[in-house]
Amino acid sequence: MNHRRLMTSVPKHSYCQNVVESENNAIPKPFSGELGDWLDSYEPKTLGGLSTVFGERSFAVAVLLLMFPAAIPLPTGGVTHVLEVIAIIVAAEMVIGLTTIWLPARWRNLELSGSLTGKALPFVVRRVAWAERYSKPRGLILLRQQWFNRLLGAGLIGLAVGALLAPPFSGLDTLPALGALGITLGIILGDLLVVGLGALVGASGIVITALLGAAVIDFFRSIFN
Repeated sequence: MNHRRLMTSVPKHSYCQNVVESENNAIPKPFSGELGDWLDSYEPKTLGGLSTVFGERSFAVAVLLLMFPAAIPLPTGGVTHVLEVIAIIVAAEMVIGLTTIWLPARWRNLELSGSLTGKALPFVVRRVAWAERYSKPRGLILLRQQWFNRLLGAGLIGLAVGALLAPPFSGLDTLPALGALGITLGIILGDLLVVGLGALVGASGIVITALLGAAVIDFFRSIFN
């Protein structure tokens, strides 16, 4: 597969409004197929390019792509922290109700490394395709509410911050990142159950990180006391 690279700026609106609009509409192409086509295309792999491909789902797709490196055990050379910071900004824009993703010009056309788009993203495409087989529209009325959009944005901020603050090389950023992937995938697929499962996984990761962090602090206190 001829994959290029990725990273940032976007338009469109209603990040939680799913592509499924009516049972009478023609069946849309699965999200995994759209994502795979985008990866195989010669378009620049930037968040700016996401808007024309994914339209109203761009916010959710952006956070999904920004958080997936932290959820996959691949060497990223510290790039995950940069992506998590950008994910926090995008999620904050969901909270305040922006309809277009805004990012500083220096980040707008930043691209992900070829190792990520060549290995990690295709892995995500396969996992998304698997999830699509079991997912179906659930809770669309709730997912299309602006207040719920903002609530999900706040949750994504918390998960991104949890992943960002996890101790280096501990692997503790994985669960919060997986939680963010679940929430954003649920938004994209229009499945409230997937959103809920993602929130549960992410919250569990935050709790585990906090408990282990407290245990480490107590251990060192006992040594020096």
